[in-house]
Amino acid sequence: MLDNSRNRVANEQGVAMLTVLLIMLMMTVLGVAALTVTGFESRMAGFVTSTESATTAAEACTGTAVNVLQQTIDPYVGGGIVPAAFLSNATPAGPVPQANATVLGQEIMGQSDNNLDVPVGTGAAPNLDQTVGAYRVRGDIDRLYLKGKAGSGMQQFAGYEGTGNSAVGSSDIYYRVDCIAENTATGTSARVTAVYACTLTGETCQK
Repeated sequence: MLDNSRNRVANEQGVAMLTVLLIMLMMTVLGVAALTVTGFESRMAGFVTSTESATTAAEACTGTAVNVLQQTIDPYVGGGIVPAAFLSNATPAGPVPQANATVLGQEIMGQSDNNLDVPVGTGAAPNLDQTVGAYRVRGDIDRLYLKGKAGSGMQQFAGYEGTGNSAVGSSDIYYRVDCIAENTATGTSARVTAVYACTLTGETCQK
């Protein structure tokens, strides 16, 4: 009888040990899975944050471009020439490289509509080149076309008599602004392209 009891106890100890090992294996697998998911979520959150900051930097470039457009067009500020306050010889220059100022002025004023130049890549000569946070941002400004404002000529010229819309600035100039923000250390980049309609006087530019 004693021998049978001892055998039964030994068998039960073996089953208990096997059960403990299985539970430990399951807990290990669950722990590794949890760590993997957490790490993946952290990487995703970091990627989203980097993309958002790159997009913000590119959007800041479009804001700078509008400022350059308005002040260059304004006859009392730039008078068709990019104001000196925007020019720089630094690298990256900010916001307008001195070497590209003449070409940019010609593009803005309509001497080179639909120019095929690009902000980055082969043969790039960016109109804008600046640092925004951890990003180098380069942009291109292209004049697309000139279009009269909506409304008849009578409505526009009635402005002289105190009614209707004024004839001054009765056309809009359409510009395409293309900005690319890049962080070479992390490989993060973002691109923002927008079209703006600016009055002939540079008074307003609307997206």
